[in-house]
Amino acid sequence: LASILSLIIYWLIRDRYRVRNLSGKYVFITGCDTGLGNSLAKWLDKRGFCVIAACATEKGGQELQSCSSLSLKTVNLNLADSNSIARAVLFVTKETAGKGLFGLVSNAEGTAPVAPTDWLRIEDFHSVLDVNLLGLIEITLKLLPLLKKAEGRVVNLINAKGLMAFVGGGYSLSKWGMEAFSDSLRIEMRHFGVKVCIVEHGFFKAGVVNSGIIEKYLFRLWKRLAPEIRNSYGRKYFVN
Repeated sequence: LASILSLIIYWLIRDRYRVRNLSGKYVFITGCDTGLGNSLAKWLDKRGFCVIAACATEKGGQELQSCSSLSLKTVNLNLADSNSIARAVLFVTKETAGKGLFGLVSNAEGTAPVAPTDWLRIEDFHSVLDVNLLGLIEITLKLLPLLKKAEGRVVNLINAKGLMAFVGGGYSLSKWGMEAFSDSLRIEMRHFGVKVCIVEHGFFKAGVVNSGIIEKYLFRLWKRLAPEIRNSYGRKYFVN
């Protein structure tokens, strides 16, 4: 009972802790065009953080800047492109101006295609893994020197639906890989005062995948299937 009470008291004290002196603390967030990343960028900006928001499109960046403070900066980022990652890292390095990076929040994700495994080709796995996992790892590695300088933190946002492997494709593979990468990085970075955590969030209205996109990919995959595979499933299976 004493142990349980001590643990409860510890949790209460820990959860009351707040970061002070937010001004001058830089946070880099990926996937800020829409959804959770977009909302987080605005929320942190209002609280005084120096937010650097990575967007996949020029339009996304412009719309975010139009409803944020002048201190919020945006940069284009394609996590499947090493050159794009290098340019974004250079931008963050210049913006932080020797202060280091207080936070890296990885939120960007690719979802489609999802389909029965033998409907897919290796490039279909790459289209998701290159963004969700390999791109995340690459940009994290390149930003570690800035994170260590500021004794900052890495926050990897993982949609809980990705932890249930109920359909083929790279989505669940990428989420499980993010968990493993985060767990090992957490142990290694503790020596440098860098915190690494995972936020396994649930469903958000802003982040629901458009069912039309899923259907579009399914139709495309169905049409390109070899006749023997298509016949083995049958039209009824596809419609259901």
